[in-house]
Amino acid sequence: MRFFDRFSRRFPGRLAGIPLLIWATMAMAYGQSASKTAVANFQIPVIYYTLPNGLRVVLSPDHTSPTVTTAVYYNIGFRIEPKDRTGFAHLFEHMMFQGSQNLGKMEFIQLVQKNGGVLNGSTNFDFTNYFETLPAHKLETALWAEADRMRGLAITQDNLANQQGVVKSEVRVNVLNQPYGGFPWLDMPQYANTNWYNAHNFYGDMADLDAAKLEDVKNFFKTYYAPNNAVLAIVGDFDPAKVKGFVDQYFRKIPSVKMPQRPDVSEPRQEKEKRAIKKDSLATKPALAFAYHMPERDTPEYYAMGLLDQLLLQGKDSKLHQALVQKKGYTSSVSGGINYLGNMYNYKGPMLWMGNLIHDSNVSADSVVQVLDGIIADIDRNGVTASQLDLARIKLRSRLYDDIETGYGRADLLAALALFDNKPDRINALESEFRQVTPALIQRTVRQYLRPTNRTVLLIEPAKKAN
Repeated sequence: MRFFDRFSRRFPGRLAGIPLLIWATMAMAYGQSASKTAVANFQIPVIYYTLPNGLRVVLSPDHTSPTVTTAVYYNIGFRIEPKDRTGFAHLFEHMMFQGSQNLGKMEFIQLVQKNGGVLNGSTNFDFTNYFETLPAHKLETALWAEADRMRGLAITQDNLANQQGVVKSEVRVNVLNQPYGGFPWLDMPQYANTNWYNAHNFYGDMADLDAAKLEDVKNFFKTYYAPNNAVLAIVGDFDPAKVKGFVDQYFRKIPSVKMPQRPDVSEPRQEKEKRAIKKDSLATKPALAFAYHMPERDTPEYYAMGLLDQLLLQGKDSKLHQALVQKKGYTSSVSGGINYLGNMYNYKGPMLWMGNLIHDSNVSADSVVQVLDGIIADIDRNGVTASQLDLARIKLRSRLYDDIETGYGRADLLAALALFDNKPDRINALESEFRQVTPALIQRTVRQYLRPTNRTVLLIEPAKKAN
């Protein structure tokens, strides 16, 4: 429904406003207690089970607020959408709000809003999700409505034509008619990746969006929007026994389907730096983005990259901000992160670690890359100190807790861990994974993954001159 919401984040660093002295004090405290079990005492309650039709259900009671978030995650994103139907996964997300067996066009939205709730949906690399947050006593209403559209959509030619127009309008507003539109969240994967599944225009080519047929929509729904291809996550103020009854009542009888074999989405090892230039008729200043292929998810190097992201990019204390903004004055800000469409936990296939900035015309792209190379080379030669690593852990831990303190943030993480790992209780083990990262592992990860031959550099060449 609001596909672009996930792209609008530019990862400026949520913790950037905290003074460095406070960070240093916190890092010392964290380092002194890192080996103590008290650090890991906080536990998210997780109840996990599977219905006979294959629907995976995650319940996480939280009685701090009289609200409940219901989230349904389908194991289909734009990574594996049909090759001649770019943007189709996103288009279908819009179709999910056009009516179902017992709810008319837009009535799902009205049902939630009139009961004091909020809702949204998004299309991502490896899943499409739908959620609503409502007063706790309206949980049954949300479950009934989600089950109703999982059971069957109102797939009509009128609804399809209408949503084709809506999505095409989004593309125009957010990409085609926007300076730096698509940079770098949409552009970079197309330049950095080799496998079509990771490298196509997932927002949708206009011709492909127009080419979508009613039969395509029906087949897509039958193939991927089945209970055995989904996770239902419920977070908030509820009684688990009562909710299990509701889930069984509304979802148990929805039939499962035979899932197709998933395509190979792996990326070959990159052995040579790539460079590309994109002309932007609306931009007034040049821009630069860099991307490195990430280690495989849930490996030691993956967790090391999470901490390197904090050290290099996140916050005003990060090495790249200090060098490019504070010392050199090349730009006013540097943004970036792992997975621009979400976070480092809620994806499955290949991923990029990216950074981007808009810089003055008198600053050459090579000057920016030289600074980046110098910082990485310093870590390669000298490593990082224990205090720097502790500071990175604190920043990452704060970001993680910031996410899971909200109903949606917790549901998102639980659903992703269930969908991709079948282990939503891993939410309570993530901190310990980052605590196991050593300075030696950081150095090894830098040498293996932050090498220039694993990098893609994308330059925006403006057509307009700044005033």
